[in-house]
Amino acid sequence: MTLSDAQWRAKLSPAAYDVLRHAATERPFTSPLLNEHRKGVFACAGCALPLFSSNTKFESGTGWPSFWAPLAHAVLQSADNSLGMDRTEVHCRRCGGHLGHVFDDGPKPTGLRYCMNGVALSFTPAKA
Repeated sequence: MTLSDAQWRAKLSPAAYDVLRHAATERPFTSPLLNEHRKGVFACAGCALPLFSSNTKFESGTGWPSFWAPLAHAVLQSADNSLGMDRTEVHCRRCGGHLGHVFDDGPKPTGLRYCMNGVALSFTPAKA
């Protein structure tokens, strides 16, 4: 999915634009999705690609929605050496939007913590 910068600006909120298109980070504990505990799917706020199942969400205490695994073929990863540290950046596979970072301090079964910016996600509850 490819849009011009002007199209992304028109499509996204200012905060989502900054995160998804310019790798900004939202302030911790500000996302309503942090406290989203219903069953459902978290998708990319830019292109609506399903990214994470609520079954993999956990309380990390970091202030950002965290997951121990993405859905199959949903995300891509790249090295991020900004801010003087080595991290692994997580992007939406379809639109390339910056979602957050993945760390190796998560729970079993993967031991991973996908620390996502809530503003980069949307949530669709499961149908009852």
